[in-house]
Amino acid sequence: MAVYLAYTLVPLAWLLISATKTQQALLSTPGLSFGGPFALLDNIVQTFTYDNGIFLRWLGNTLLYVVLGAGGATALATAAGYGLAKYRFRGRNAVFAVVLGAIAIPGTALAVPTFLLFSDLGLTNTPWAIIIPSLVSPFGLYLVWVYAAEAVPDELLEAARLDGAGEVRIFLTVALRLLAPGIVTVALFAVVSTWNNYFLPLIMLSDPDWYPLTVGLNQWSAQAFGVGAQPIYHLVITGSVITIVPLVVAFLLLQRFWQSGLSAGGVKQ
Repeated sequence: MAVYLAYTLVPLAWLLISATKTQQALLSTPGLSFGGPFALLDNIVQTFTYDNGIFLRWLGNTLLYVVLGAGGATALATAAGYGLAKYRFRGRNAVFAVVLGAIAIPGTALAVPTFLLFSDLGLTNTPWAIIIPSLVSPFGLYLVWVYAAEAVPDELLEAARLDGAGEVRIFLTVALRLLAPGIVTVALFAVVSTWNNYFLPLIMLSDPDWYPLTVGLNQWSAQAFGVGAQPIYHLVITGSVITIVPLVVAFLLLQRFWQSGLSAGGVKQ
């Protein structure tokens, strides 16, 4: 546990301490010690105003990709996982095999074929080139599938059917309540994956106005090299700190839904 905590917290501590330094102090003082004037507020202001406020545009793009991409992926995974867990139909085992196979394929292996497909469709360098691939989450579907199989009792569904409820109403009023912890888990995975997505936007987008934060900050970091280099490492680090804040907030807001045994005692065997 101590090794894991050190591996996790030391880089975070370095990031937070470095964000308080000026560019000069950042390069002349040890990484885990404070040095020079406390410049955190100045760095934040410069981050949001540098290059005509492009950082704010990147932040808005990232939020757009997360809301539509991760939100859509969570909704599709929830509906599909519930359906596969609670309905029996021909080809169900084949679907299960395809989902497992899709989980085993790394996203980077599909990046180039995806780029060629979207290029033929004329969707590259548009937000749809990031949003549409983000809607597909085989791992999220598998999580909901496994969770729904245990968390939603078949007897409860049968009781709802006997009371005259339709399948859509059962899903929206009964199943979703029981699936809440699983849905939150899938949502957090999807949000983190989309928020930190780097390789796909890198190959899909060429217009800086559509960059997410990951690609935009890397572009700032690259300014330190080449002819007429203008290093702004202090803004890159401050931007990285700002980038992780929404993820921390999302986790704190959603963690209360991580509760087990929501359906315990709901059905007598």
